[in-house]
Amino acid sequence: MGIVNVTPDSFSDGGRWFDPRRAVAHGLALLDEGADILDVGGESTRPGAARPEVGEELRRVLPVVRELAAAGATVSVDTMRAEVAARAMEAGAALVNDVSGGLADPAMLPLMARAGTPYVLMHWRGHSAGMQANAVYDDVVTDVVDELRARVDVALRAGVPVDCLVVDPGLGFAKHAEHNWRLLGRLPEVAALGRPVLVGAARKSFLGHLLADPETGRPRPAHLRDAATSAVSVLAAAQGAWCVRVHDVASTADAVRVTARWGLESTANQHSTLRF
Repeated sequence: MGIVNVTPDSFSDGGRWFDPRRAVAHGLALLDEGADILDVGGESTRPGAARPEVGEELRRVLPVVRELAAAGATVSVDTMRAEVAARAMEAGAALVNDVSGGLADPAMLPLMARAGTPYVLMHWRGHSAGMQANAVYDDVVTDVVDELRARVDVALRAGVPVDCLVVDPGLGFAKHAEHNWRLLGRLPEVAALGRPVLVGAARKSFLGHLLADPETGRPRPAHLRDAATSAVSVLAAAQGAWCVRVHDVASTADAVRVTARWGLESTANQHSTLRF
């Protein structure tokens, strides 16, 4: 999943693709690099970010969704608002990526039930302005899995088809660095929910802190975290993630292909040892 941020304030590339024409060109370039899905978002969800008005979010995303879909791309809209999701699907979006898991807008789950469109339901504990105050867990993996399971149940009761649901553990959303590492290390427990898993680690601050300058302690800048993101993507793929959400599609796609081929070879070797 290649990221197309149509925002002025995203933490990693804020403003770079804010112009719709540049956003479309960027999306097409990601497609050429091997993206299977293009995730178009008009609201930054970095910690502390303010929300745009719904009209502004629509103005940002609709032209980009429309043009990319018309070019043949499989487009996802990254939104917490049912109105934006509905208009984006009308414009050609084939998937809705809702970081609130249906909690931010009570109209979202009924909309997705009617649409029958794939829907990413992420673990969420509040809007960006105050979410880090909610990063309190007994056991982060158990708590996240339980809360995701509850949201899946709510979505099913609302009529969202089970085969449309994707889950996302929400790395960085109401989570400190150690929480993110624990979730990644126990990703099979998230996959045990029985739904495809999306992992979004791209350029996030927990990678910057891991790679901090040893002399100054300053975190690695966001634009220099792509190699670390690829490493997370490879490990997530090896643990059964359905999809990884990234900025650097080319290197991640190569790394994941290597992981897949390695897995095939490993399986073949295991089978061969059973034939003697």
